[in-house]
Amino acid sequence: MPVVDVVNLSGKKVGQVELADGVFAAKVNPHLLHEASRWYLASQRAGTHATKVRSEVQGSGKKLWRQKGTGRARMGSIRSPIWRKGGTVHGPHPRDYSYRLPHKVLLGALRSALSAKFAEQKLTVVDAWSLETHKTKALRATLDKLNGDRTILLVDNGTNRNLELASRNLEGVKLVAPNVLQPYDLLRHDRLIFSKDAVARVSHSLDPDKVPAEAPHVETIAPAPAPKKKQAAPKAAAKKAKTAARATKKAAKPGKSKGKD
Repeated sequence: MPVVDVVNLSGKKVGQVELADGVFAAKVNPHLLHEASRWYLASQRAGTHATKVRSEVQGSGKKLWRQKGTGRARMGSIRSPIWRKGGTVHGPHPRDYSYRLPHKVLLGALRSALSAKFAEQKLTVVDAWSLETHKTKALRATLDKLNGDRTILLVDNGTNRNLELASRNLEGVKLVAPNVLQPYDLLRHDRLIFSKDAVARVSHSLDPDKVPAEAPHVETIAPAPAPKKKQAAPKAAAKKAKTAARATKKAAKPGKSKGKD
């Protein structure tokens, strides 16, 4: 199991933390890194480019000269694509460049990028980002003590207002949360600096060998008994029986003959 030192903001060692083998000691797969970076860059494209076709260009549709007899090539409109300021043929139009990437490919690329950083010894874990001020100069001095390179990716768990304000004006420094960590950001920055809580969260969430949480046992509750049908009132039952008897007696009585004598 890989182990990394935990340092404070002054660069002094204060402890160690164990990392998951499947996250920080996995086999680096360059193909997954390429696919994840390509997918991320495609999703960042605005896709707002547009050109005008022949029907959208401003200009008259009148025929410039007659078809024959002038010695010039025949021409029907000033908006023709072969004319200056005419329409554009097969030009770009607004579109969405994003596409779906399988979730397992993205997770595999994250494990490969984190393992590469750990193997190159470009991973640093700090105890906590307890900054006293939001000044950029103070954060720059802190990063220099942590052997920060020119480009640094900071990963912190939670909202740290001082760290957010101090890092956003530093060129080459980017602050992200563990749940939005991208393989492209890991490849683009030379140094990766985690907080202790953030590296524990990433190590647990990306570990392929973690035991899934079991659902709590819920006791089954017997269904409520069905309500009993209400019995008819005695008067209503007697009236119903009397009506039925009258109908039976009327049906049994012979009818009068309507034939002539």
